Amino acid sequence: MSDTPAYQVLARKYRPETFADLVGQEAMVRTLKNAFEADRIAQAFVMTGIRGIGKTTTARIIAKGLNCIGTDGSGGPTTEPCGQCEHCVAIMEGRHVDVMEMDAASRTGVGDIREIIDSVHYRAASARYKIYIIDEVHMLSTSAFNALLKTLEEPPEHVKFIFATTEIRKVPVTVLSRCQRFDLRRIEPEEMIALLRRIATAEGAEITDDALALITRAAEGSARDATSLLDQAISHGAGETGADQVRAMLGLADRGRVLDLFDLVMKGDAAGALTELSAQYADGADPMAVLRDLAEITHWISVVKITPDAAEDPTISPDERQRGQDFAGALGMRPLTRLWQMLLKALDEVANAPNAMMAAEMAIIRMTHVSELPSPEDLVKRLQDAPPPPSPQGGGMSAGSGASPTQAMGTPAPTHGTTSGPHASHGGAAVAVAADQALARYPTFEHVIELIRANRDVKLLVEVEGYVRLAAYQPGRIEFTPTETAPGDLAQRLGSALQRWTGNRWGVSVVNGSEAATIAEVRDAEELAIKAEAAEHPLVKAVLETFPGATIAEVRTPDQLAAEAEAEALPEVEDEWDPFEEG
Repeated sequence: MSDTPAYQVLARKYRPETFADLVGQEAMVRTLKNAFEADRIAQAFVMTGIRGIGKTTTARIIAKGLNCIGTDGSGGPTTEPCGQCEHCVAIMEGRHVDVMEMDAASRTGVGDIREIIDSVHYRAASARYKIYIIDEVHMLSTSAFNALLKTLEEPPEHVKFIFATTEIRKVPVTVLSRCQRFDLRRIEPEEMIALLRRIATAEGAEITDDALALITRAAEGSARDATSLLDQAISHGAGETGADQVRAMLGLADRGRVLDLFDLVMKGDAAGALTELSAQYADGADPMAVLRDLAEITHWISVVKITPDAAEDPTISPDERQRGQDFAGALGMRPLTRLWQMLLKALDEVANAPNAMMAAEMAIIRMTHVSELPSPEDLVKRLQDAPPPPSPQGGGMSAGSGASPTQAMGTPAPTHGTTSGPHASHGGAAVAVAADQALARYPTFEHVIELIRANRDVKLLVEVEGYVRLAAYQPGRIEFTPTETAPGDLAQRLGSALQRWTGNRWGVSVVNGSEAATIAEVRDAEELAIKAEAAEHPLVKAVLETFPGATIAEVRTPDQLAAEAEAEALPEVEDEWDPFEEG
């Protein structure tokens, strides 16, 4: 039987054992040291940060510091655990009876928390503190959190809770308020490269700086991801591991070739861009990965254009840095932002396309035209010599007195009186006169529409505008022919609503024979006419020709703009109550 020790992955072999081993978390370590020295140790801690940043590792180090007794067996809580006493060794090996770890991702229910709540009342078997480490605590159910609250609020002195989570927003505020919170930050590229270099040296592995830079960029600040990738890279390379081997391992395209593709796209060289894409595809690059790399380059160059210091990223090679700075100086922000938007759309298309390469090629062809699109300023300059528009005749974009939709429907003459004639009693006549006076506020059907709008009954407004062919109108009486799709109870609901809002009975009846256009039909016809007139304007026509596929979304007349400005400048206040006008 061989005595050779079993291989241990680097992420476990080089897991930090003390606070001094933690990389990039100086602020948290300083706070903890102050708390331990002042003997103001919280009853509960919560660690938050991205995956692989060291949340559970930090929890174990805190557990060791709380229970460490030193090599002589007489030490107290410390931020520098000895790592040699029985408690430190047992915690490090994950077998300490008083330090319990629970993964909330697999044990989310209130029953699992009940086990903890029932056991907190018993003192630690051998250590100073009984410690509960709950990983991914945000996965606990609402009932589990509620069950935990009371214990968190008044925990026994011998109990400490340490929570870890990647989703701090999902942890209830009632729980967070009872914990000391530590936000573990992403590890900076310089610190990550130095960490990987130390591990590679300790392992006797030959790996280039460019390869370490690629691993650091792929890890996105996660120490565990970085050490796992380093482990894989060392195994992947025979002898010295270089950037090409790491790039192949990660499925990345050569950054220089991505910059070449970016250059061809921004020059509008569709044929050259397609040739380069095909060459990368032939070399094993995934079309989706190529577009993602292109998006990353576009983002990086845009950021460098705004903040030149961003080019000083240690994960970027000197050649890439110089090319990026050149692009940032030569390109405008508008083409860059347009390319970014097109890439976002292209990534969706390629992900859903039956043939990813064909979709990527079509996307590249579209993107090569980004350099040909003029900016709004260039377009205006190009069209400044356009002939002036002819004088408008009537409505459309002019400030003419076009009829409103309800006016176009007409307001037929009254057909019936509202009083009872000469035989009515004086009381009845008075009531009728009062009703007439109240209803006189609504002389046209347009006033009824405004009343519905003022009461914010959107459903009724849409139905009246879309389904009512007005046959006759007078204040207090409406006759209409419904469209084929009108709801059967429209007349009854309209009458009830008007009576409720005005305090007077309204006669709303359905008749046959009216072929009048609905308000919606009139409005749509007017809108189409206005857009047709707008499309004939020389400047608009030139824009539509320059941007094939563009459409006119909205036309606002001078009257509308003036009305909006007046509404914003003079808000309605006449109905407000003034306490100084009474008594």
